[in-house]
Amino acid sequence: MLQPRLVKVEPLPQMKLRLSYETGEIKVFDVEPYAMGSWFSKLKDDNYFKTVQMLPGGIGIEWPEGQDIAPHELYENSIAVKKTA
Repeated sequence: MLQPRLVKVEPLPQMKLRLSYETGEIKVFDVEPYAMGSWFSKLKDDNYFKTVQMLPGGIGIEWPEGQDIAPHELYENSIAVKKTA
Protein backbone atom coordinates (compact mmCIF):
# COMPACT_ATOMS: atom_id res chain seq x y z
CA MET A 1 0.00 0.00 0.00
CA LEU A 2 1.25 3.43 -0.85
CA GLN A 3 0.85 5.85 1.98
CA PRO A 4 0.06 9.53 1.47
CA ARG A 5 2.89 12.05 1.43
CA LEU A 6 3.94 13.83 4.57
CA VAL A 7 3.48 17.57 4.68
CA LYS A 8 4.89 18.15 8.17
CA VAL A 9 6.79 16.36 10.93
CA GLU A 10 6.99 17.71 14.47
CA PRO A 11 8.97 16.22 17.35
CA LEU A 12 6.95 15.76 20.54
CA PRO A 13 8.01 14.88 24.09
CA GLN A 14 8.71 11.24 25.01
CA MET A 15 10.20 10.34 21.61
CA LYS A 16 7.02 10.81 19.64
CA LEU A 17 6.47 12.46 16.27
CA ARG A 18 3.37 14.26 15.03
CA LEU A 19 2.97 13.43 11.34
CA SER A 20 0.71 15.50 9.09
CA TYR A 21 -0.25 13.96 5.76
CA GLU A 22 -1.56 15.42 2.49
CA THR A 23 -4.90 13.71 3.18
CA GLY A 24 -5.46 15.84 6.28
CA GLU A 25 -4.64 12.94 8.58
CA ILE A 26 -2.60 13.72 11.66
CA LYS A 27 -0.92 10.78 13.35
CA VAL A 28 1.43 10.26 16.28
CA PHE A 29 4.32 7.82 15.92
CA ASP A 30 6.28 6.42 18.88
CA VAL A 31 9.99 6.27 18.02
CA GLU A 32 11.11 4.77 21.34
CA PRO A 33 10.92 1.09 20.22
CA TYR A 34 13.32 1.95 17.36
CA ALA A 35 15.94 3.65 19.57
CA MET A 36 18.15 0.58 20.05
CA GLY A 37 21.77 -0.08 19.20
CA SER A 38 24.53 2.50 19.11
CA TRP A 39 23.32 4.27 15.96
CA PHE A 40 19.59 4.55 16.65
CA SER A 41 20.11 5.12 20.40
CA LYS A 42 21.28 8.64 19.50
CA LEU A 43 17.58 9.40 19.10
CA LYS A 44 17.26 9.19 22.90
CA ASP A 45 19.10 12.52 23.12
CA ASP A 46 16.23 15.01 23.16
CA ASN A 47 18.20 17.74 21.40
CA TYR A 48 19.20 15.35 18.61
CA PHE A 49 15.69 13.90 18.38
CA LYS A 50 14.32 17.40 17.72
CA THR A 51 16.50 17.71 14.58
CA VAL A 52 14.22 15.35 12.63
CA GLN A 53 13.51 16.56 9.10
CA MET A 54 11.14 15.60 6.36
CA LEU A 55 12.72 14.18 3.20
CA PRO A 56 12.16 16.07 -0.08
CA GLY A 57 8.72 15.47 -1.50
CA GLY A 58 7.35 14.23 1.82
CA ILE A 59 8.51 10.67 1.21
CA GLY A 60 9.82 10.09 4.73
CA ILE A 61 11.82 11.47 7.64
CA GLU A 62 15.47 11.51 8.62
CA TRP A 63 17.86 12.75 11.28
CA PRO A 64 21.19 14.47 10.44
CA GLU A 65 23.33 11.34 10.82
CA GLY A 66 21.05 9.30 8.54
CA GLN A 67 18.75 7.53 10.98
CA ASP A 68 15.39 7.05 9.31
CA ILE A 69 12.20 5.06 9.62
CA ALA A 70 10.50 3.54 6.59
CA PRO A 71 7.55 5.63 5.37
CA HIS A 72 5.15 2.66 5.48
CA GLU A 73 6.11 2.00 9.12
CA LEU A 74 5.47 5.62 10.02
CA TYR A 75 2.03 5.52 8.45
CA GLU A 76 0.90 2.03 9.44
CA ASN A 77 2.29 2.01 12.98
CA SER A 78 1.12 5.42 14.11
CA ILE A 79 -2.02 6.43 15.98
CA ALA A 80 -4.51 8.66 14.19
CA VAL A 81 -5.40 11.77 16.15
CA LYS A 82 -7.23 13.79 13.51
CA LYS A 83 -8.68 13.49 10.03
CA THR A 84 -9.92 16.60 8.32
CA ALA A 85 -12.64 16.44 5.72
